[in-house]
Amino acid sequence: MSLHVIVGTGPVGTATARLLAERGEQVRVISRRGNGPEHPAIERVAADAADTDRLTALTTGAAALYNCANPAYHRWSTDWPPLAGALLAAAERTGAVLATVGNLYGYGPVDGPMTEQTPPAATGTKGRVRNRMWADALAAHRDGRARVTEVRGSDYVGAGGTSLAMMVLPRVLAGQRVFLPVNWDAPHTWTYIADVARTLVAAAADPQAWGRAWHVPSAPATPMRELANRAAALTGAPAPKLIRMPYPVLWLGGLTDPFVRELRETAYQFDRPYLMDSTAATATIGVQPTPIEQVVKETVEALRR
Repeated sequence: MSLHVIVGTGPVGTATARLLAERGEQVRVISRRGNGPEHPAIERVAADAADTDRLTALTTGAAALYNCANPAYHRWSTDWPPLAGALLAAAERTGAVLATVGNLYGYGPVDGPMTEQTPPAATGTKGRVRNRMWADALAAHRDGRARVTEVRGSDYVGAGGTSLAMMVLPRVLAGQRVFLPVNWDAPHTWTYIADVARTLVAAAADPQAWGRAWHVPSAPATPMRELANRAAALTGAPAPKLIRMPYPVLWLGGLTDPFVRELRETAYQFDRPYLMDSTAATATIGVQPTPIEQVVKETVEALRR
């Protein structure tokens, strides 16, 4: 039994903690409020993970340190640098493998499927923040100061998720109209939260996964309309009423809502095919994606609970 330290108690942090605990590992979950999943093998600690000394003390003796944190969307440029710096420093001081949950923002708008070799060409604030974090971690790895890896997923589906899909599906199940700036028929890769946790844990434990980023194995791209139709069919809900919001409406909404304002930067993800190639992780780490039928079924069951 090894100690595993997880920073963040969102959907991925929670799923990762439960996965490790159910495997018989000792788990320490860190959040500002000391919350997190309840399990005999999970210790919940209230701490500021941006405090390098405190985080180092809590990570000492751990096999891995998992970065599952997610600052408020509109505060990435201010909150991520000190937090990422503390996580990397703690990994350097303790020798724990730093396994970070990333995303696809760093690539920016791309024509065609994204792979781990797609250039990090983002020009938006959030994408550049993520790219800086990974560049710093990779430099520490190459210098022999730390062992690091990163797993990147597309938009999440699954219990507790807050992605666009998880905004749409509850309304679909309730028979409500959905009005969002989405091309409902564009193929889109969706990443199941449970698959993120499985990939993160596998990458942290596998030396051949260290020193590079991996895409979370995800089912073949599925348009949002098809996802909504599948969910409605499972529950007997009426056919989804999906309406595309014009971009100017999104832009105007951002004048008063900071979250909506941040969505302007990533609106491109939903106006064209958004495709992630995740075959490398399956071939190297051995994680298989959950089939989309099972993803929708389990997500709907979680929403109904």
